[in-house]
Amino acid sequence: MKCTYCGAIGLEPGFIMDAGEGRGYAKWVQGALERGPLGGAKLVKRPKWQIEVFRCLRCAHLEMFAANRV
Repeated sequence: MKCTYCGAIGLEPGFIMDAGEGRGYAKWVQGALERGPLGGAKLVKRPKWQIEVFRCLRCAHLEMFAANRV
């Protein structure tokens, strides 16, 4: 994989930690943020994708992809 920032080849795989409920990978949620009555994000019936992250070893740029629906 190639870094889109500096052009280096070979990105290191990793993940962004879910600091909330601790259920593994962070998720990308489709659409604008809508808050419920208690201030939390409305998530019911909204499509979600697992965020996969790769770090460039040369410039530390992060490349993020949301390819796997969860």
